Amino acid sequence: MRMVIWLVLLFVAAVVAALTLGNNDGLASFYWRGWRMDLSLNLFLLLLLGGCFGLMTLMQSLDALLTLPKRARLWRMAQRERSAQIALREALAEFFGARYSRAQKAAERALNIQAMTPDLAQDGSFMALAHLVAAQCAHRLQDRRGRDDHLRQALQTAQSSAGARPQEEGARLLAAEWALDDRDAQRALTLLADLGPGVARRTQALRLKLQGSRLAHEPMEALRTARLLAKHQGFSKSAAQGLLRSLASEALEEARDADQLRATWQQLDAADRRDVFVAARAAQKAASLGAPEDGRGWLRPFWDAVAEHGDDERRALAEALVPCMPGLGPEWLQRLEFAAQRFPRDATMAYALGHALAERQLWGKARLMLEQAGEDRELSVTARRRSWLRLAEMADNDGDTERRARCYESAARLGD
Repeated sequence: MRMVIWLVLLFVAAVVAALTLGNNDGLASFYWRGWRMDLSLNLFLLLLLGGCFGLMTLMQSLDALLTLPKRARLWRMAQRERSAQIALREALAEFFGARYSRAQKAAERALNIQAMTPDLAQDGSFMALAHLVAAQCAHRLQDRRGRDDHLRQALQTAQSSAGARPQEEGARLLAAEWALDDRDAQRALTLLADLGPGVARRTQALRLKLQGSRLAHEPMEALRTARLLAKHQGFSKSAAQGLLRSLASEALEEARDADQLRATWQQLDAADRRDVFVAARAAQKAASLGAPEDGRGWLRPFWDAVAEHGDDERRALAEALVPCMPGLGPEWLQRLEFAAQRFPRDATMAYALGHALAERQLWGKARLMLEQAGEDRELSVTARRRSWLRLAEMADNDGDTERRARCYESAARLGD
């Protein structure tokens, strides 16, 4: 089909030329001193076109001849650039294939090719990326000296190149990650603090900061970072809830006295203070620090709405309230009796009520409920042992040594 089209165009050109030039009787005359040369106008036009074509061909030939060294240099540079690109791709492929020694050699080969070509050495982004690949391989090979050397060169190259900012940011994030692998939390946090505001808010930077804060035993900072990650959907909802709960508990455990515990509780986010398990942990810590009244105050809102909580949450509330019994007021009996009536089959409610009755010196009913709690296998071993020990104290107050010994024996028989 293409040949037919060319033939048609050729015929059309021949017809146009015949119609245009066939009846052209014009002459072109050239005078030189006493000489005159006459040419037909058609021949003159053909010679003019041929001359222009020949002149252009001559000029192009001269240009190709004169620029041959430059084109040869560009060709050699293109070949070296291609070799460097191939070496870098090979390094990345070997790295992802966990052949780190080969990957490091390929990356260093790419760097050598670039360094031996002055024009290519100006490509800062390529050089910085190759240094980062080599540094990552050295880190996997436990070559910290080589890793730090490549990292330093990558940062220097990236900072001196206008188009290598992503490589610089990646180098700083990798340096922080390597510091965490080396268990150097302070260095990792320092590197992360030096990041720009935009980079520091990225998910990977926040993950590294979370790991560094936990490694440095800074639970409050880790809690704030984890909350940011949860806000940016860095975790699933359930994982975020568990992590925030764990970090809040760690922060509470860091308290060394009641005042520090109160300050930590106030620093927690409102959502953390509304978490049953976090409040239960805080109450248990308050009881161990000799501040049971604070613990009861933190638990009171949850006990007022005990009907809205699930089984695990009620169990946590009961086990947290029992250590906070010293100084229990009479108003708590009404709350606990309502909870026990609302959930008659929940052993943890009866367990909490029994200890409350014992604290208020209502011995008869308390003894009955604590004995049931001590025998109930649905309760935790800690709760059952605590019930038997409380019964032993009551027997000691009554002077009943035989019952006291029996209660101590029952507590001792419970395994961990």
